[in-house]
Amino acid sequence: MARYKVIVNPTAGKGVAGASIPILEQKLNESGMAYELVKTERPWHAAELARQAIRSGFEVAVAVGGDGTVNEIINGIVAAQEAGEGNISLGIIPIGTGNDFAYGVGILPGLNSNIATLTNLQKRWVDIGWFSGNQSINRFFGNGIGVGFDAMVNIVASRMKRLRGFLSYIVAVLRTILLDYRSPKTEIIYDDQMLAQRCVMISIMNGRRMGGGFHMTPTSLPDDGLLDTCIAGYVDRLSILALLPRFIKGNQKGHPAIQFQQAHAVHVRILEGTLPVHLDGEAMGTDFKEVEVKILPRKLEVITSPHPA
Repeated sequence: MARYKVIVNPTAGKGVAGASIPILEQKLNESGMAYELVKTERPWHAAELARQAIRSGFEVAVAVGGDGTVNEIINGIVAAQEAGEGNISLGIIPIGTGNDFAYGVGILPGLNSNIATLTNLQKRWVDIGWFSGNQSINRFFGNGIGVGFDAMVNIVASRMKRLRGFLSYIVAVLRTILLDYRSPKTEIIYDDQMLAQRCVMISIMNGRRMGGGFHMTPTSLPDDGLLDTCIAGYVDRLSILALLPRFIKGNQKGHPAIQFQQAHAVHVRILEGTLPVHLDGEAMGTDFKEVEVKILPRKLEVITSPHPA
């Protein structure tokens, strides 16, 4: 019987994950799973716990939280792989603000269905990304990188205390349009091609969605060995507002300001000023001049539904 290390971030979903622990334990006990549940206590604790789970012989590390929790566990798994300590499968019970990585690999919210997925042990190998920024930050990611507008939206949404979920991102979009709207000249190199133009936003994706409902690259696949990039060139404030419903529906393709590219590696240089960057929903900073991203094919084994999205 597989042994599951269930790693709960009690602050995920603005406290919803922590409040869900009693019902979660009840459902896990009813399922008959052999599990050990532990709560994270500090940033990067989930990465440490995932690595410890590998050393202790667990077969599955279950992330109970949002994209930030999943990202930490991914980084812990890859660190263990590179140190020759072994490997572990990733399971997800999405209780976060966005849950975008889970969506991209076919895992939707619903505690009963999530536990059924875990016990079925249907596994799928997926790609992950590697990120380097300003020549000093190196990190792995599952879902995507945002440079510019969407990164600032993420920062604004994270500061909201009362709103959560997709609504918080909608409000953050409106605030960002009004208060922090930039479109500097940018150079983007994807594989052996180069694009230089003013950009409002650059989304470099392994998954499909950001912010819990904005389909940045709606046809992206997490196991095709490619990064999917959505580039929004210069548009004014009213135009970006008009684009909002198209990103929600995922039909922004064909708009003259939007470009899609696929590549194994993407290098972004900000030629005027700096831009904010987020990674899997976590703000990395607001003063980036340079970003490098590459794809690592079939690096992570995920437990997902029999018919993933």
